[in-house]
Amino acid sequence: MYRCGKCKEQVRGDTNIVGIHCVTCGSKIFYKERPNVKKAIKAR
Repeated sequence: MYRCGKCKEQVRGDTNIVGIHCVTCGSKIFYKERPNVKKAIKAR
């Protein structure tokens, strides 16, 4: 899942299509959705 950089709408990326665009506003700038997971790293 990606989020449009202009209208913040969720866009599903298709691996068969080379270029994707937002169906709502037509923008081609996207941000990858990342889960909010806290990672704990031990110091040496």
